[in-house]
Amino acid sequence: MTGPSRNARILMYSHDTFGLGHLRRCRTIAHSLVEDYRGLQVLIISGATIAGAFDYRARVDFVKIPSVIKLRNGEYTSIDQHIDVKATIRMRQSIILHTAETFQPDIFIIDKEPLGLRGEVEETLRFLKAKGTTLILGLREVMDAPHFLDAEWKRNDVLHKIGSLYDNIWVYGPPDFYDPLTGLDVPDSVREKMNFVGFLQRKASVERPQPLEDYLLVTTGGGGDGADLVRDVIAAYQADPTLTHKAVIVLGPYMPAEQRQNFVEQAGTNPHLEMIEFDNRMEDRIAGAKAVVAMGGYNTYCEILSFDKPALIVPRTQPRLEQLIRARRASELGLVSMLSSQEASDSLRFAQAIKDVLKRDPPSAGAAGLHLEGLQTISQIVGGYLSEDARSPRFAAQG
Repeated sequence: MTGPSRNARILMYSHDTFGLGHLRRCRTIAHSLVEDYRGLQVLIISGATIAGAFDYRARVDFVKIPSVIKLRNGEYTSIDQHIDVKATIRMRQSIILHTAETFQPDIFIIDKEPLGLRGEVEETLRFLKAKGTTLILGLREVMDAPHFLDAEWKRNDVLHKIGSLYDNIWVYGPPDFYDPLTGLDVPDSVREKMNFVGFLQRKASVERPQPLEDYLLVTTGGGGDGADLVRDVIAAYQADPTLTHKAVIVLGPYMPAEQRQNFVEQAGTNPHLEMIEFDNRMEDRIAGAKAVVAMGGYNTYCEILSFDKPALIVPRTQPRLEQLIRARRASELGLVSMLSSQEASDSLRFAQAIKDVLKRDPPSAGAAGLHLEGLQTISQIVGGYLSEDARSPRFAAQG
């Protein structure tokens, strides 16, 4: 689809304190929108340390803000140990506001954190709302266990602020999969703005020839918390000599270097294991795989559905329960297999589960629909906004 050619601007915010999920989701949406609307420019504000390692389509760019990382205990720290985290947040807040003032977006899309990391986007939201900018909150279909999310949001009166600040809330999943605000006392001012758009479909970057040899893909996402999964996969291959299917293990760019080197050395003794640090086109890796073993973050789950790959999910449970909730629900629907991390630490049991997933039917064979209409739905919604803006006095004044 090629939409209106008029110039329009979308600003996106991705706080990126843990892994790559937020940036990859924003980038997917941005690429889809500029493909559909030839006059559109998208600018992504990102705290990801490796934001520049990805390629971006024409009319999509990013602004890098100082990085803050989330530790396994849920606390935050600056990536630069010489700068206090409060000072880092102040710098980020200033850059975000200045970017919004300069870029003058028609639409501002916030990924997952309604007020930004430690409230760093609230000032910018209020500034843009006064300017007439359309404000969108994008939520994963699973946020966290309800009692954790409720406590986190009550501290900062988040639900009330969502209701007063945002024009629309996009939930990146179908309504019959999971409600991200389940268990919370959600006011009507928030509930009536929620729009379940469906999962975000992914595409391979090139037409791939059939691989010369099938491989099992093992992915840890960003890798900062993926050591247990990699350790257990290696142990499973060592424990069961009949497990001989080639496995490609993507360690992730955030896995500590010493840990990464230890795994490379351990895997070097097994001819069936291949390790790579990072691939900025994970879509291609998953498209070429026979099956997938993963922790089951949002983007990986969308890729498993998009390329219709049999999958075994071993979810993490720290610092959030998001992956566990998603894996349980997807397993209930017959879309994936699941093992807990405790079960995966039993090497022979894990080896059998890996052999089983290699013979498993793809997700499309189950009764549940895949619901991969998210990008198309978003494009239609944005098209409506752009058509309204083209008739508004604000757009006429901006030229």
